[in-house]
Amino acid sequence: MQTHYDRLGGADTIRRLVDRFYDLMDEDPDYYGIRKLHPTDLTESRNKLAWFLSGWTGGPPEYTDRFGHPFLRRRHLPFVIGESERDQWMGCMIRAMQDVGLDAALQQELTAALFQTADFMRNQPQ
Repeated sequence: MQTHYDRLGGADTIRRLVDRFYDLMDEDPDYYGIRKLHPTDLTESRNKLAWFLSGWTGGPPEYTDRFGHPFLRRRHLPFVIGESERDQWMGCMIRAMQDVGLDAALQQELTAALFQTADFMRNQPQ
C-alpha cells in the first residue's frame, strides 16, 4: 500500500505545498489571523512544517529526527488557537493543495486528516 508521502510525490511536492501554503499566508489577508502568529521570517516555519509533513504522511521522519516527538498541542499552547485560526489554517492548506495540483481524492483524504489535527490544536472554545 502506498503512503500519502508516495502519493504526494515525496519531498519535492511537500516542499512545494509548504511553500505555497506560506506564500498564501503571507499574501492573502484572509489568513492574517494566523500569519501574525508566525515570526516575520518564515524560513524556520517552512522547514519545520515540511519536515513534519514528511513523517506525518509516511515518509522520512525528518522532524522527529531533528527535534524528537512533535508534541503538537504542547508546542502550540502559547498561541491563541480557536475555530477562526483553525479554519484559516485549513483554508490556506486546502488552497495550497489545490494550487499545487494534488489529486482530488488525495486532497480529500489529507483535508479530513489535517482537520482532525488542526482541531486538536484548538485551545480556545471558539
